Amino acid sequence: MEDESEMIKRKKLEQLKKQLEESESQEEAEEQFEQQKDAILRKLLTPEARERLGRVKIARPEVADGIEQQIIMLAQRGMVKGKIDDETLKKLLRKITENQKKDFTIRRR
Repeated sequence: MEDESEMIKRKKLEQLKKQLEESESQEEAEEQFEQQKDAILRKLLTPEARERLGRVKIARPEVADGIEQQIIMLAQRGMVKGKIDDETLKKLLRKITENQKKDFTIRRR
């Protein structure tokens, strides 16, 4: 009986260790991805645009993620000439937020 329970405990412990290692490696991969994304954005954005994007990220993280993905995609397609300045970033933000706005009407009975 004790041998079986010890064996079960050992297997559980091994499973937990494996899960912990997998989650740590996943966190490392996510951190590395974020670092690469930040490095790319540093090359593509002026300091003012990066600052604005940082403020947007605090207020509306989903919008910031969308704009970051769009900027990187545009750069990969070769559509970014030089650095993106604050005015260009504002235009991109307006386009994204206009597309995300939902129209609604209030009906009276």
